[in-house]
Amino acid sequence: MIFNKLAVFQSNRTYAQAMRLPKGVIILQHSNEPAVSADNKVFILFISLVATIGGFLFGFDSGVINGTVDGLQQAFNSASVGTGFNVASMLLGCAVGAFFAGRLADISGRKTILLISAVFFIVSAWGSGVAEGSFEFVIYRILGGLAVGAASVITPAYICEVAPARYRGMLTTLQQIAIIFGLFMAFVSNYLLAEYAGASTAALWLDFAAWRWMFWMELFPAFLFLLMLCFIPESPRFLVLKGSNDAAAAVLTRLYGSDAASRKLAEIQQSLSADHQPRLTDLLSSQTGKVRKIVWVGIGLASFQQLVGINVVFYYGAVLWQAVGFSESDALLINVISGGLSIAACVITLLIIDKVGRKPLLKWGSIGMAVTLGLMVLCFANAGQDENGNLLLGDWGQVALISANAYVFFFNLSWGPVMWVMLGEMFPNQIRGLGLAVSGLAQWSCNFLITMTFPLLLAGIGLAGTYGLYTLGAALSILFVIRMVHETKGTELEDMQG
Repeated sequence: MIFNKLAVFQSNRTYAQAMRLPKGVIILQHSNEPAVSADNKVFILFISLVATIGGFLFGFDSGVINGTVDGLQQAFNSASVGTGFNVASMLLGCAVGAFFAGRLADISGRKTILLISAVFFIVSAWGSGVAEGSFEFVIYRILGGLAVGAASVITPAYICEVAPARYRGMLTTLQQIAIIFGLFMAFVSNYLLAEYAGASTAALWLDFAAWRWMFWMELFPAFLFLLMLCFIPESPRFLVLKGSNDAAAAVLTRLYGSDAASRKLAEIQQSLSADHQPRLTDLLSSQTGKVRKIVWVGIGLASFQQLVGINVVFYYGAVLWQAVGFSESDALLINVISGGLSIAACVITLLIIDKVGRKPLLKWGSIGMAVTLGLMVLCFANAGQDENGNLLLGDWGQVALISANAYVFFFNLSWGPVMWVMLGEMFPNQIRGLGLAVSGLAQWSCNFLITMTFPLLLAGIGLAGTYGLYTLGAALSILFVIRMVHETKGTELEDMQG
């Protein structure tokens, strides 16, 4: 199929059949992209939405902790270090889950890993609410982390492997919208439960504290995820990898129609014909013996997404705003507003990512975050302090609030969704699972580092110093994008080079 529109691009060898025209204009031909009927599109959208329920649970499980910090401190008598570990413990499971999920997905299949993660979401949601001590709570949170880590890397990979190239960015961005919607619903749920009970630590139904019910609310979408996964097919690329060509052809027929299925099957077979069962040494270049550049790019993308400090807002948003003088109720409401802005930003990205491309969104997102984080540092540095050690922002309060929400908006316009899109699509077929495993491990390890150290940094160098470090991370991410990241818009997965 030939694209009928002309576009200006810098030289990029990963694009198929590019023909130079005068004045740097290029016409792109993607003859290997299958035509998609209306019925096929509906089916692709359906299975993509089912897969993104995992993203919703990822967001809900990450955000629910935000409103439970006071309850955890009171129930478990934990100080700042203990509270930091209770909050961050899930991220240990995320790192392990992300690393092994990518590898196990190459052995057992993408759908199988998503089914296992759904079961873990259910167990974690129930157990976190019934836990009577920190150790028991941490065990259940780590189980939830395994599920989140697995869903975080397998969901975008699955969508990339079933979606046509022209819709891949948009459909994979649904993952980030689902994550943010999950966060948003966790914030709304936390706010409503705390308001109804009077406080997160107050007793609610059946005489259980409200913060316990905050965790149990996750059971509803978790059971829905487990049920709906029964209605989606396995990834055709995984089926070809395992030699199940007939099953792959059947799935491709449902995705693209019978006419395009045989051609697409042949392309996938050809791309895998010289390959073997994935192994860790595939991450090394056969020419130099060093780690492939594409792997370092994946690690960099995954790490910088966390080094800008976004999950401090997600996990400690209520604590942050209470520290600068807002009540618990107002702090939880600010989280709801931030969640709404995040969803709006992701919707914008969904509409433009396949037109604008991945790299421009990352670059301008980094610039926006660096500026808004810098403004927050300025606000915190000029704040006074009351007798309890809380900051008094005074006239800087409005600037800090606007800057914080603008920072969240820029993140969800760029690094939030685009990082997951790129990780799901940029690795060659042979190393996709391995590349996701290593990148996922880096992402969640940095997430754990940022989350675990925030209470310590807050006590040691204050909000201004802490956010100064995140500002530095955002500034460095600008250079990383400019020098290391290459555009993947419109490229078929079989044409990815690395």
